[in-house]
Amino acid sequence: MGKTKTSGEGGLKLNYGKTILMGFAFMASSVAWGVYDPYVTKILNRMLSASPMITHWSAALAQRFPILLKFMAAQGENVGSAAAGFTLVPLFIGIIMTFDNVFGVIFQPTFGKLSDRTHTRFGKRKPFIMFGAPIAAVLFILIPRMEKYGSVPALMVCIILFVFVMSLWRAPCVALMPDLTPPSLRSEGNAVINLVGGFGSMLALVAATIVCLVLGIKNDQAHETQYTPYVFLFAAVIMIICTLVVTFFVKEPDSRLHTAAERNKDADAAAVRAAAKQARKEEKAALKAMKLTKGERTSLILMLAGLFFLFCGSNSIQTFFALFAEEILGKSSGEATRMMTLFAVSTAIGALPAGFLGKKIGRKKTILLGLGLFIAAFAAYLTVGRFASQAMLPLVYAALVLGGFANMLITVNTLPLVLEIGGIEKVGTFTGYYYTATFSAQIATPIVYGIVRMLSGTYASLFVYCPICFTLSLLCILGVRHGEAIPDEIIKEAEMADD
Repeated sequence: MGKTKTSGEGGLKLNYGKTILMGFAFMASSVAWGVYDPYVTKILNRMLSASPMITHWSAALAQRFPILLKFMAAQGENVGSAAAGFTLVPLFIGIIMTFDNVFGVIFQPTFGKLSDRTHTRFGKRKPFIMFGAPIAAVLFILIPRMEKYGSVPALMVCIILFVFVMSLWRAPCVALMPDLTPPSLRSEGNAVINLVGGFGSMLALVAATIVCLVLGIKNDQAHETQYTPYVFLFAAVIMIICTLVVTFFVKEPDSRLHTAAERNKDADAAAVRAAAKQARKEEKAALKAMKLTKGERTSLILMLAGLFFLFCGSNSIQTFFALFAEEILGKSSGEATRMMTLFAVSTAIGALPAGFLGKKIGRKKTILLGLGLFIAAFAAYLTVGRFASQAMLPLVYAALVLGGFANMLITVNTLPLVLEIGGIEKVGTFTGYYYTATFSAQIATPIVYGIVRMLSGTYASLFVYCPICFTLSLLCILGVRHGEAIPDEIIKEAEMADD
């Protein structure tokens, strides 16, 4: 195996260099979404606010369904009243910004399964990345250009095509590392992939600063429409560079049939193609026949349910924390953003320890440890903060730091655990299942917590909603009985037998 190194004690060690190169595919995705989320929201806000049709619909719906006012106010929107220019623009933006999650739920399992059955000289996963990422980059460049022409329909076409193409190669991109990494090293490998992806997210954060320095433009709201197209262009160039790195430096095995006839230069080409076709039919039938045991099915269902509740909790923090900080802590949106950087930094610091713990004590135990830390942080806030208001802010800071570290303990180990249940033959398929669960949560939680906030009347309910979600996740994962890595010694024996 070229992807791993063997230690003196006979165990396997991760090849960090090759794993980092594999992570460039994830970096391409991270930089795209890091720019997409904040900038597309602003583009939509400017274009939809200028639309007479949206203004007309807003007035009509506000009069007919006044509960929309309450729900959107609970989401933090300044909706005013039906008589004072109530607008549905935030609602439309919210719906459009869930397209990526909806497309992920619908299409990623399909393309993940399709990649399992793909046979090319480039391998199973790389063709999807080599084809999808450049097309997505071109569509990405077009999105801000539509604002210049003032065409909302053209903008929607670009957005829909972009999120579709991104869903085409996301599951194969994530499945690349598990394909090329032994099961016992996948937690460590996933930690490295997350670090590389995190670097892509950082590039997205500083993209506007870099662009404005190069162009000599002020990085402020007044000049935003001037530099925004170049921010998208910057991200697209990074995507292309990352794709080229994966194409030329990541060696995925040829997944076509390798028979003696294929290696013989004098073999009849038609016979070779017929043999390859027959082999693919047999492999497809074999994959279809591979069924999980009852215990494995139960573990998979519980794990996916655990992922759903986990992402309901963590996504609600990312979505609503700024509103919580403004109402409860008296912080501005800028101060809230700086507070959330603690969560991001703590998450990055936790990446490598999370992979190490997943290998040493097991994935399930590491995930449960992360959930336990999350729940403990929120419990401390709920108990102490209620009786000592002066301790509220330090406890929030502690919860963010502890929560960020706990988040990585969980994130690094959940995907390898899910993939281990499915087995190496169905890595793409089970990657699709993983993202179905997580994207479903990201679609559901803004709606569910929006209702909770509307009924409770305060964003303090965020620190009740989240621990409930994490507790439900913990209870689900406690029932998981499969998904741990095969010990190194068994892998080593198998490799020696192959030699």
